[in-house]
Parts: sequence; structure tokens; C-alpha cells
Amino acid sequence: MGVPGRKLRRRRPAPTGTPTEREPRGPQVQHVPPDSCPLAAPETAPERSDAARNRLRILAAAQALFDRHGVESVSMDRIAAEAGVGKGTLFRRFGSKAGLAAALLDTQDSRLQERILFGPPPLGPDAPAADRVVAFFDAYLDLLDDNLELLRLSETAAPGARYRIGSYGFWRVHLTLLLREACPDLDADCTAHLLLAPLDSDLQHALRQGQFRPERIRSTLLTLVNRVIGR
Repeated sequence: MGVPGRKLRRRRPAPTGTPTEREPRGPQVQHVPPDSCPLAAPETAPERSDAARNRLRILAAAQALFDRHGVESVSMDRIAAEAGVGKGTLFRRFGSKAGLAAALLDTQDSRLQERILFGPPPLGPDAPAADRVVAFFDAYLDLLDDNLELLRLSETAAPGARYRIGSYGFWRVHLTLLLREACPDLDADCTAHLLLAPLDSDLQHALRQGQFRPERIRSTLLTLVNRVIGR
């Protein structure tokens, strides 16, 4: 099943500010009919060449430091020094370390979205809807395995941040459309949210800190997904 007209959705950092300035506490899940959900990112002004160079330097420096030392151990001061930019430039551009994590994840999210929209089956079009559901979870677990700490930082920056991230809306709409085709008797919109719940990065981190290895988590989750869709 193809998804004509659907555009890539970028990951957005969670809002900052005091609790009274932010949205109400708790997951702010929007129940928007999937066919009408706007997935295109808003238009932005062209980036100046010097700003673009600074952005790329910052992202490269942050990724290198995170790879070497872990996300939690690296400060914004250290990233600014590594990138050769002022701390003010770093904060003006990304707002916080969570905003920087979101920017790094944009590339990973976009690659997966491209594969979903235009790639080969079973993840891409021209495969049965049930096969595409399973392929999505398998592919997302790969993304999660490679970027767990960045995802945790992005998704836990504020209460309910995960549900306000643009890419979450993309995954939800994609699953809802596939579930409607594969399992017409299911409440597809609600089921999509519930199936995405085990992909929560904080939960995945907690499981991996305990007795559950990634291979066991993957096998169990794919078994669960297959049973939900009746396979």
C-alpha cells in the first residue's frame, strides 16, 4: 500500500520554560484523523551559508563527542569548544542539549521515513499491509538500538515530549493506515498508539538496564505485533 501525498515529518525539540509556561503535564496525544493529519514541516527561511557551516560543525562535534563519551557525559560547553563556536551560538541555534539531540535524530528519522515512503518492500510500498507493519517495527528497533540515548534525551526533555515530536505523528499515521487495511475490525488509531508504546525510549532503557537483552526485546515485541494483526 502506498501513501500518496505524505511528506516527511521532522523531529522537533520539546518546549522549554517553566512548568507553568509549558503545556499541561502528561502525554498530549492528538486524535487527528490520519488521512487529514498534516505531516509537512512548516516552511522556513533559507539558511545563511555561515549559519549552515556552524550548524554542521556543531552537529559533527556533538556526534563525535557523544560517540566517544556517551550522551549524558558531554556538556554543552564541551560541544561548543569542540565545534569552535561560542556557547551563545550553540544555545541560540539549538536551545538545549535536547534540541541538539533532536537535530541529530532528524537525519535518522528522515532516512527511515524515506524508506517507508519510497523504499523497497516489505518496509516500503507494494507489500501486504501486515508485512509492512512488522517491517516497520523491525526497522524502528534498529534505529532505537543505534540511537537510544539520543532518543531518551529528546523524548524525556519535558512531560509528554515524545507525543509532541513530529516524527511520532508520522509513525502513528503510518501504522494507522496500515492497520486499517490489514485489520479492518480493529480500532486502528488507538491500536497504533498502543503498539508504539513499547518503543518508548525510557522504557527500552529500563528494560536493557535489567535482564532483557535487545535480541529478546525485539523477538518478544515482534511476536506481540504479529499476534495483534492476527498472524
